[in-house]
Amino acid sequence: MSRSLVVASAQMGPVATHETRAAVVERLLAMFAHAADRGADLVVFPELALTTFFPRWWQEPLAAADHWYETEMPGPDTKPLFDEAARRRVGFYLGYAELTPQGHRYNTSVLVDRQGLIAAKYRKVHIPGHEANEPWRPFQHLERYYFEASPDGFAVHEYLDARVGMMICNDRRWPETYRVMGLQGVEMILCGYNTPIHYAPDPSQDVLAGFHNQLVLQAGAYQNGTWVVATAKGGIEEGVDSLAQSSIIAPSGQVVAQAITNADEVIVAECDIDWCARYKQTLFDFDRYRRPECYSILTDADNGKSSRAAGPAATSERHIEEGERQ
Repeated sequence: MSRSLVVASAQMGPVATHETRAAVVERLLAMFAHAADRGADLVVFPELALTTFFPRWWQEPLAAADHWYETEMPGPDTKPLFDEAARRRVGFYLGYAELTPQGHRYNTSVLVDRQGLIAAKYRKVHIPGHEANEPWRPFQHLERYYFEASPDGFAVHEYLDARVGMMICNDRRWPETYRVMGLQGVEMILCGYNTPIHYAPDPSQDVLAGFHNQLVLQAGAYQNGTWVVATAKGGIEEGVDSLAQSSIIAPSGQVVAQAITNADEVIVAECDIDWCARYKQTLFDFDRYRRPECYSILTDADNGKSSRAAGPAATSERHIEEGERQ
């Protein structure tokens, strides 16, 4: 009997600065109910789903931003979502800003099971943007000011009879994200994102925002034989236009469902988990075809840094010299 999961991507439209957590959770609950009514086993919400994307503004001191963070999960405002998960026997992925008791600040997601209990937590690894106030920008992207990089890396979890991993936004652009989970046999990767369409350091990329989004998601799915479920918070939020195009992508790299608006919208797909094996056991049979001995530059940090500093010609010469010494 094949394994199958019905998965919903619950895209959000803009969240205004004045919207309360309780009001946002009501929106999430409405989409959750819609997904559950369509037979979903799992609902995937966006990155930083509970608030507006606050890293677009500089706040000093940092503690002035504490109200954007969750100090407990679930908390009083988010508990209704956990209760509904237990009542409907449907799991979910939720992204939010986390402030730990030790004072650490992370861009975080949780994976919640059918009992309404947290099954796994992930903290964003690849933190984009900048650390300092840059008022020349039309809006800022201060994730590196507001969040620490995860110390934990990428794990894969047994969840709903599948091997499931998580990533957040910028993580999806890095091939290592998918490959680290691919090496752990991942069968479904969940991703929430907030992606401004305007990229201040290089505006020529603006028109390619949607293309780049689909490119990395589809390539990551195909090259690792895994489902990818990516959910946006899109639309014009506090004057900033953000990418929508939430999608569910098969292990073949094909898009099987995609949002057509930039507002609150639920898309659903039945995901055959055993489809992953068609790629993991053939073209991308890692044990048979990978050549890890040829990829040492990926894992040797010192070697990688020296190669970048030396440039291609110097790197090639050094490799020839090392070969002669052997």
